[in-house]
Amino acid sequence: MIEFRSVTHAYGDRTVLHDLSVRLTERRVAIVGGNGSGKSTFARLLNGLLVPSSGSVLVDGLDTRTDGRAVRRRVGFVFQNPDMQIVFPTVEEDVGFGLKARKIPKEEIARRTAAALDRHGLARYRHQPAHQLSGGEKQLLAIAGVLVLEPAHVVFDEPTTLLDLRNRRRVIELVRELPQSAVVVTHDLDMVMDFDRVLVLEDGRVVADDVPSVAIPAYVARLS
Repeated sequence: MIEFRSVTHAYGDRTVLHDLSVRLTERRVAIVGGNGSGKSTFARLLNGLLVPSSGSVLVDGLDTRTDGRAVRRRVGFVFQNPDMQIVFPTVEEDVGFGLKARKIPKEEIARRTAAALDRHGLARYRHQPAHQLSGGEKQLLAIAGVLVLEPAHVVFDEPTTLLDLRNRRRVIELVRELPQSAVVVTHDLDMVMDFDRVLVLEDGRVVADDVPSVAIPAYVARLS
């Protein structure tokens, strides 16, 4: 479970989230809202990339402020732009990087890396330069590098924004089939119509919180 307890967050004198208290217990949760609504800040608070200006964020009972390292092991984060995550020269090295950092035995790293490449359709690119992949392939590589670490929860920040139709469908299916719980920040409303819950943010506040069939029409109505 991920819980926000009276969370406020500000950048200098600009407050972007106002006293949020929510519990995320569902398997698939979407965060939607206009630009500047606080979505990306909300996402970065989920795994300790940011800590709240006041209040607390708890992940399975761990406080992101005091247990940041343990939280980041439990919560994987997939950025909108995969180039922010791809750090090693080849595809295989990039997927295995996080496992090496955790000092996992080499044999286990090789096994898990190979399985991740196969699972995400990247095995044939194993030895290719990571930054020469297409945009969709880079996104799959970034996702593979997160999922190979087997987090309990995965946060996706605008995972389909930079993708063509084919790769958008692949990512949607991947998220749908995840065994982990997922929180997806997105403008892609069709992607989240079968989710368990949708939170609508506006000016740093939750203005709707319900199943997609209720929350999404409420969001669209606020845009008109």
